[in-house]
Order: sequence, then C-alpha cells, then structure tokens
Amino acid sequence: MAEHASLAQDADVAHEMGLNPPAIERRLRAVGLGQDDMVRIARIRDEVVGHATEYASAFFNYLQPFDDARDLLRNRELIEQARRLKVEHLHAMVAGNYGSDYAQQRLRLGMLYSRAHLEIPTFMGAFHNLLRMIGAGVLKNARSSGEGFEDFMALEKVAFFDLALITDVMVLDRERTIRRQQEAIRELSTPVLQLRDRLLMLPIIGMIDTHRARMLTESLLHAIRANRAKVAVIDVTGVAAVDTKVANHILQTVAAAKLMGATVIVTGISAEVAQTLVNLGVDLNKLRTIGDLQGGIEEAEQLIGYQVVAPVREARPSLLNGATPP
Repeated sequence: MAEHASLAQDADVAHEMGLNPPAIERRLRAVGLGQDDMVRIARIRDEVVGHATEYASAFFNYLQPFDDARDLLRNRELIEQARRLKVEHLHAMVAGNYGSDYAQQRLRLGMLYSRAHLEIPTFMGAFHNLLRMIGAGVLKNARSSGEGFEDFMALEKVAFFDLALITDVMVLDRERTIRRQQEAIRELSTPVLQLRDRLLMLPIIGMIDTHRARMLTESLLHAIRANRAKVAVIDVTGVAAVDTKVANHILQTVAAAKLMGATVIVTGISAEVAQTLVNLGVDLNKLRTIGDLQGGIEEAEQLIGYQVVAPVREARPSLLNGATPP
C-alpha cells in the first residue's frame, strides 16, 4: 500500500511539474546529452557502480555539520531510505536510460530532502562534493587523463539534469508548503461563523487591503452556498480604516450575495470609517447597516423568521402589600 501511495505521489508531482516525456527530452537536450556521451558513460559504469555505496556515504557524511540536515540524519528510517535511493540513483546515472522512471526517481529524492527540511544550498554543496569524488575516481582509473576527462564530462551532463530535477521539486514542495500556510492563515483571518440555520456572521478585525477583501468575499460566498444561508452579518467593529477599493469590494460582495439569495447586514461601522466612506463618495444606499453587532443579529433573526422577544423581568414584591424585602 505504501509503495502504491508513493508511486501515486510521484505521478502527481510529475504532473504538477509538467514532467512528461517531451519535457524530459527537452531537459536532456538542454544539458547537451548525446549518443557519444552514452558511449563514454558506459566506459565508467563499473567504476561508479562498484563504488556507489562509498560515494553515497560520502554524500551524507558531507551533511553532518549542517543544522538543516539534522532531521534527515537523525531519523533512522528516513536516512536508510535516503541512502538506498542515493545508491539506486548512482546505479541509474550510468545505466544509460534517462526516461520517465529515471526522472521520477530524482523527484522522489527531491521530495525526501525537502520533507526532511534540507536546504537547497546544503544539498547542492553535498552534490558538488559527490561529483568531485566521482571525478577523482574516474580519472584515477582511466586509460588516459584525456579519456577520463571526457568520460566524466559526459556523466556531468546527466548530473546537471539530475540537479535541475531535484532542486525544482524541492522548490515546488516549498511552494506547496507556503500555499498551505497561506490557506490556513486565510481561513483563520476570515472565519465565517454559522449562528443559526441560514444565518452567518463574518467578523472582520484589523486592516483590510484589496487582497484580503477578495479573500473575505470568497469565504463568505462559499459559506452562503454551503450553508444555504439567507442572511449574513458582516461585523466591521474591529476595522480602523478602509479605502475606496475595499469599500467598493464590500459593495460587490453584498451584490454577489444578493444574487445568491442572501441579504448582507453590515454592523459596527465606526465614525471614522463612516466619515471616510462619505468623503470617498461611496454609495451607502446599497448597504444595509446597523450600528452594533447585537442589533444586526436581531434584525437578521427577524429576516429569517425568528421572533425576538425581550426578556421578562420578575416583578419585585411590594412593601405596601406587607412583603418582606430581600
């Protein structure tokens, strides 16, 4: 099951990156990999495969001093998986087949490094050190220095292909994390609350810019549809200032909600905000406003059919009737 899930994740990442066979072919052309290089790589295959475990150990040993590598190096299961994938990577580098399976293995390594919070500069340093060691081994065992240099330069083209894939997927995973964090912040900053059946409230606190106003609109409209709401109360008691764009956005929100069959009541407009809206020439006739949140909720309840009844105070006994005071 875990293997199937990993394969599905690899496919999702490849799809998000647009990493299809034509894209892989373009990447290979970009590093200049040709048929002559395949011949040269084949000449050093035994050297790389024979020392793959040693090279993989050198890669991870390089990471020891770096703080951002701690999560990777201290997690036994994770580091064992990373070592296994790195040895497989080195074997595949000299196998001569650089298609979709090869590319997805690079993506898997990149995702592992990213989830372990390994920073890209640290990874690139370890990768450069790995290439330096492989180059030294190739030159040492070559029939001539010229041939060894050419063989290593051919392998380096594959290495640059790998490096681009791994760093691309690390960047992609960082962007995914940032998007998730932004979504979480957006949900926290735009909480649409259901007070009653068909009645929603959106409390707004702090500064509102155009971007946040757009998020507020989206959250409210989605909640109106999801809850089949008839009335929504937007409370702006905690808003210190608005500009023309934000004010117009609120008006657009009211209009959009009306198209969805919901009435919007705006409550808590401060004197400063009210004066700003008037000075800006905003058409307040399109807004249904109530001075405070309590009044807005009471009106909203009446709109959806709830009867608002004032609490009945218990009559106090009269001293004239001989009652004993409390």
